[in-house]
Formats: sequence, C-alpha cells, structure tokens
Amino acid sequence: MGYAQGQLYTTTVAGFIEEVWQYMKGQVVDALPGTFPAWFKNLLATMSLEAALDWTEVMTRPYTGKHIYEELRGLSDGGNIDYQTLVRVHMIASVTQGKCSMIGAWGAAVQSSGSDDGHLIQQRSLDWDMDGPFRDFSAMTVYHPNKDGSNGHAFVNVGIMGFIGGLTGMSEAQLGISEIGVSYPDATFGNESREGVPFIFLLRDILQFDYTIDDAINRMANSRRTCDLILGVGDGKLGIFRAFQYSHSYLRIQDDMNMMPYNTTWHPRIKNMVYYGMDWICPSYNYVLSQQLQKYYGSFSPEIGIRYVTSVEMSGDNHAAYYDLTAQKLFVAFAAPRASSGPLAAFDRQWVQYDVVSLLKETL
Repeated sequence: MGYAQGQLYTTTVAGFIEEVWQYMKGQVVDALPGTFPAWFKNLLATMSLEAALDWTEVMTRPYTGKHIYEELRGLSDGGNIDYQTLVRVHMIASVTQGKCSMIGAWGAAVQSSGSDDGHLIQQRSLDWDMDGPFRDFSAMTVYHPNKDGSNGHAFVNVGIMGFIGGLTGMSEAQLGISEIGVSYPDATFGNESREGVPFIFLLRDILQFDYTIDDAINRMANSRRTCDLILGVGDGKLGIFRAFQYSHSYLRIQDDMNMMPYNTTWHPRIKNMVYYGMDWICPSYNYVLSQQLQKYYGSFSPEIGIRYVTSVEMSGDNHAAYYDLTAQKLFVAFAAPRASSGPLAAFDRQWVQYDVVSLLKETL
C-alpha cells in the first residue's frame, strides 16, 4: 500500500512533502504546527531539525509496525518522493500536539425517534497549523488493505494527501477515532517519553486492525506510549464511546460517570456524553461546549452539532468531522485552501455528508 497513491497523485504528494519540509525548516521552533513536548524542544536546542527527527525515528521504530514503513516506501517509490524526507514529515506530526476537541454522545443524549434510537455520535475537530501548506492538501483516503482480511479491514482516513498516519477516520468495523494534544496537563499525567509508538500510527492501527473498543483499549494499554494526549474511540456496534487520558505513565478510561478533570462550572459531567474542548485544563472552551451540549441534550445529532455546537465553540480550523457510527455516516468540513474565498476555518465552511458503507464498497 502507498505505491498506487504515489502513482496516482505524484505531483500532489510530492508537492505536499516538499512544501511542508521547507516550511518546517523555516519555522523550526516558534511557528511549527502544534506544541512540542519538552523532550523534543530539548533536542532542537542541541541539534538540527533533521538530526532531531532522525533520532526520533530511531527511538520509535521498534514500536512501529513494519506495514507503516512498507507503505511509506511504497508511497516514495510510486511517487518518486525522497524517502527520508517523507519519514521526517511523519515524525514531526507524531511529536506535535495540536489543539483539538472531541465529543461522544449516546443514549438519552442523542436525538431519538423510531429507528434512530440508540445511535452513537462522535465528533473530532483538528485545530492545527493554518499558516503553512497543510490546508492546501486536504484529503479523504479510502483504504482497502486486502480482500481476505489478513491485513486488516477497510477504513476511511481523513486528513492530508500523502500523510498516512491516523488523525481522523472511521472503519468498516464501525470504530471512530478522536485526538487532542495536551499542553496543560495536571499531575495525574505523570511523565512523557521519547521512546514508544507514535500516536499517529497507533490511531491508524486502531482503524485498520481493531474490531471492537476493547481491542483499541488493549492496544493502548499494551503499547509503549509517549506524549500527553486525550484520545477518543467510539464503537458503533456496541454503542460505546470512551475517552482516554493517555500518557507514557498512565492510561485512564473516561466515561460519562468519571470524566476528568471534574469541575461543576466549566467541565460538568453530562449523562451519556463525554467531551473535551482544546485541552485537559481549558476552562473557556470546555465551558462553551458544556453549555451547548446541555442546551441540546436529548436532540443531539451531527446536524445539531455542526450548527449549534462546533460552530459556537469554534474548534476545528484545519478540519472537523462528525461520525454517526451506528448508521455509518460521516460528516466532514475542511479549511479553505490558501488564496481561496469564503470563511477560512473548517467549522465555518460547507460540510459534506458521506455514506461510509458506500465509500467502502467503491472498487478500482
């Protein structure tokens, strides 16, 4: 996998990798996308960006599946793209921690009428770099690993052309992923690490290989984890969404009964809902989210969320998605490419609804 994408979109993928690499080299610390963990900032203080990324790749390679490197090699060969630069771009994404948001809603919280009862709704906003070239290469990639299932199952990867890590997406197993970088943790996160599986590849493996939310929990629990994150996984088959306080030291499952941090004013617990706005300790965004979610409690749906929650919270400048994991519907909006007209942020732009079952039936 990767070879066909490189062949089909040679100019686009090569352009993305080259533009991103030049942008990253020019920005280095101050304006690179997201926020670096402290250990990577320390690396950049003592060595070049190239050396820091190569060192990061060496430290994470033992925990990364061979299929990831095979796909990167295929993408490189198919598109005549420099392999080392391609790997470095993926390493920079694996250590940045963008500001993002997520929601999981089920049961009494969601809109229910007849056949709509029991739907699991999940939301994921990506708030990442808007100054660089990333928003010029937005893409949805539909993967068909193989027909017999020995290399996983089909899934939709929402993100950037030429970027194979997992940021946003749904699988035919009715699993969905969300992620938030944590810049303001509390003491419960413990330590970060330089060694472990890059979270972009862990999330990608959840989409490709895991069948239930228990599979995803086992993967996170048994992986060597790295930086501070909040991850989210929904399982439309079971009607379950869980968020995860994720760090090198700890993995804690967050549901509607034990969601942390708990604050009655800016992060109250809501029955059948789990939500996080922009960070772990982030009163302003979480307060807005909580107010809107409580206002539309019992009638929550992707359409309600798009119009009255995400647009009010104003999260999802790079891209934003809602998943109805029960009905296998995907709602997506992307940021405006540079030099285009209209609103800039994805949450302010046109959303498109996709039937995931139909997408996954598409054949070459």
